[in-house]
Amino acid sequence: MKQTRAMSLVEAIANVVVGYGVAVVTQILIFPIFGLHTTLAQNLKMGAIFTVVSIARSFALRRAFEGIRMLSATGATAAPQERRS
Repeated sequence: MKQTRAMSLVEAIANVVVGYGVAVVTQILIFPIFGLHTTLAQNLKMGAIFTVVSIARSFALRRAFEGIRMLSATGATAAPQERRS
C-alpha cells in the first residue's frame, strides 16, 4: 500500500518531535563537555532550528524513496528514449 504525502509528513513530524526532546537533553548534557555554555532558551531555539531542518530532510527523503519504489514497481526504471525530431 502506498503511503500518502500527508502521512509521510505526519510520520516525519512525529519522528522529529521525539528527536527534538532527545536533542535538547543531549545538548544540555554534552555542550558543557566541549566548553559550550548555553541557556535553556538558547538550547530550545537551536533545537527548534534543527527540528525544522530535520522535518524537511526527513520528508524529502521519504518522498524520494517512495518515488524510487513507485518507479521500480511500475518497471519504469529504463532510461527514457531519445526524442526524434
